[in-house]
Amino acid sequence: MNRDALVSELRALRERVPGITGTLIAAIDGLLVVEDLAEGIDPDGLSALAAAGLGLCRRTAIAVDQGMFRHNVIAGSGGYLAVYAIGENGLLAVLGDEGLAIERLHQEAGPTIDHLGATLSAVQPTAS
Repeated sequence: MNRDALVSELRALRERVPGITGTLIAAIDGLLVVEDLAEGIDPDGLSALAAAGLGLCRRTAIAVDQGMFRHNVIAGSGGYLAVYAIGENGLLAVLGDEGLAIERLHQEAGPTIDHLGATLSAVQPTAS
């Protein structure tokens, strides 16, 4: 799967879930793979922060014996950031406005993550 196909996958998720304002895929080390974000959002910075959060959440899930980490949602006064693990090596970050349908996002993200997980290893991160 090439980068254009990954962006198409991200845009399809955005179309299926009301309230999504941006998405990206990154490696667990924080390197950006592909993004579909609004102007003014630093994709490299968001990739790094999402990867750091993913690492912390994974360790926490292990420490409290809750199994394998799946996702984390941060709710702010202006919207949401959801970070999903894509297998062992990647992540999906989803930004949403205040109207983001969180349960719908979780339902729709599952098949997207499964599909991305099967193909992510073939895609190289972008150069900064």
